[in-house]
Amino acid sequence: MATRILLLIGTKKGAFIFESSDGRRTWDLRGPFCETWPINHVIGDPAAGTIWAGGGNEWFGPAVWRSDDLGATWSHSSQGLAYAAGEEPIRAVWSLAPAPRGDGALYAGVEPAGLFRSDDRGATWSHVPGLREHPSRAHWQPGGGGLILHSLVRHPDDDRQLWVAISTAGAFHSADGGATWEPRNHGTRCDFLPEEQRYPEFGQCVHCLVAAPGMPDRLYQQNHCGMYRSDDGGRHWQSIEDGLPSSFGFPAAAHPRDPNTLYLLPLNGDAVGRTVPDGACAVWRTRDAGASWQDLRDGLPQRNVFFGVLRQAMATDVLEPAGVYFGTGSGELYASADEGESWRRIAEHLPTVLSVETLVLED
Repeated sequence: MATRILLLIGTKKGAFIFESSDGRRTWDLRGPFCETWPINHVIGDPAAGTIWAGGGNEWFGPAVWRSDDLGATWSHSSQGLAYAAGEEPIRAVWSLAPAPRGDGALYAGVEPAGLFRSDDRGATWSHVPGLREHPSRAHWQPGGGGLILHSLVRHPDDDRQLWVAISTAGAFHSADGGATWEPRNHGTRCDFLPEEQRYPEFGQCVHCLVAAPGMPDRLYQQNHCGMYRSDDGGRHWQSIEDGLPSSFGFPAAAHPRDPNTLYLLPLNGDAVGRTVPDGACAVWRTRDAGASWQDLRDGLPQRNVFFGVLRQAMATDVLEPAGVYFGTGSGELYASADEGESWRRIAEHLPTVLSVETLVLED
């Protein structure tokens, strides 16, 4: 049985697919796809071989593209991706996630922040209104990238449970399929607020929210103001930033099998460039759930490096050993086939990379 791995790349100028069938030694590039629309997130279904890409902007409007033949042909739909008349129009789709039962149901997070669901593989969409009906909605404020729902985390066994993260409203959890929501931000701070207000119920600027494998209630969060872990589904968060070069960054990627292993790419801070610290690139890894961190630099550029990596632009694959990948704001794509121990650049001169996901196929 042959194994193929696809890297699904969203950029400011379309989607791209990198494919390897020789153990991740060489990669072939296809694209750009999606008529070079801005594509914020691309995901795939290994069982059906379907790829979805979400994006858009004020000019194009929002849409979800779909390919049923691994990128050879594409169609797109925006049917239902709209709020009620008189509300602020939706600019773009920012995040996608399949429902865990694998029946073609999808979630989409959009800007301005809200949640939509499709039960026909992305052909039509319906608003899940409970989130925007939360009492805190009137107080949500846009972050630097806008008021976006950028992280969608599904419970692996319960389709009614869902976590989302919104800049800058914070993290929320629903236990009833999105009908009602509870803020889950206790313990995460807002350094940009007065000291006596730094731990509010909502209003945190979450940058990335990911789930640990095999532990549905363990979540990791890269925040504008720190790095955190929760072991109770986000009800309480504890700081795990000690040992990191910065409390600021965007992406986080969980190991596919080990709930204690996580990868980060910290940046130098929110007001000093948002580039890799000290002009040297490193991916940081913990193998003990954040108690300690190790910088991984072998094969990464170490002089005069001034790129950043965005919130959805890092991913792992499910192979053994796990692969780790990230894309940069300057259009480079880096890959590790040994869990971060060594790296190589597999692409350059792409448009700004907005997202990286993996799709492993067995032929």
